Amino acid sequence: MDSTARIYVAGHRGMVGSAILRNLQARGYTNLVTRTHAELPLDQPGAVDAFFAAEKPDYVFLAAAKVGGIIANATQGADFIRENLKIQTNVIDAAWRNGASKLMFLGSSCIYPRLAEQPIREDSLLTGEMEPTNLPYAVAKIAGKVMCDAYRAQYGFDAFTVMPSNVYGVGDNFHPEHSHVVAGMMRRFHEAKLAGAPEVVVWGTGTPMRELIDADDLADACVFLMLNHHYGGMVNAGSSEEISVGDLARLMAEVTGYQGRVSFDTARPDGTPRKIMDNTRLHSLGWHPKTTIRDGMHKMYRWWVSSTSASSK
Repeated sequence: MDSTARIYVAGHRGMVGSAILRNLQARGYTNLVTRTHAELPLDQPGAVDAFFAAEKPDYVFLAAAKVGGIIANATQGADFIRENLKIQTNVIDAAWRNGASKLMFLGSSCIYPRLAEQPIREDSLLTGEMEPTNLPYAVAKIAGKVMCDAYRAQYGFDAFTVMPSNVYGVGDNFHPEHSHVVAGMMRRFHEAKLAGAPEVVVWGTGTPMRELIDADDLADACVFLMLNHHYGGMVNAGSSEEISVGDLARLMAEVTGYQGRVSFDTARPDGTPRKIMDNTRLHSLGWHPKTTIRDGMHKMYRWWVSSTSASSK
């Protein structure tokens, strides 16, 4: 992938897509192609076909997706499976038909069985029951991974899948209902600090373990794999650093400066009890994360507070 290669980043306004774009720019890539949803609705096959026929990207990072937290997944399952299947199908097929050299599809660790052996290896896929709270989204991501494999097997298209652990960082979504756990928790602790609230209640028991990866680290892994991985299939991309939801809540209080109590609503769902991935395949290629969870949380909070202050002016 030389410096003049034409590279399309689908989903460049999202947390991971924007991080991939920053990483490519930092590496000196200048022939970068992006489109907003208004400019290119990826759920419309005609628009996607016309875009690929006109732009002819050499490399594609498919980071566009409909995403959300546990509430959104539990209440909008039809939207999650429909929209993601459309986006994936349109982009993967159009990229192949228009001569792209290589495509990276961004999956999600929720594709793995709920009680998979830990750390979770890539070959754990479809070996057990899924977590019901995000099943439609997970099925869509599995379909995207299988589609990449099938296009590689039948057509020789160099498409592969990256399965990240829980991602957080600059560019995250802080919507009060549709955010993922880290951004949602950060917002709640921040608002509790501003309001002087005596207590923050966290969903669940606090015992589930989560592997977290900073978005800029994940982006670096994605670009690294586009450059160095030539075997198709699927590669886990995590930090190999995990934290309990309870410890994450206490860290969030520290990061935001919240001084009140932290308690847990055990009547609320925990989700998957533990989810840490086996990153042996990625690490054996020579890539390792640079950001600890603590440092990443502080960086994320500084960015969010700064961007929120700027947008309110």
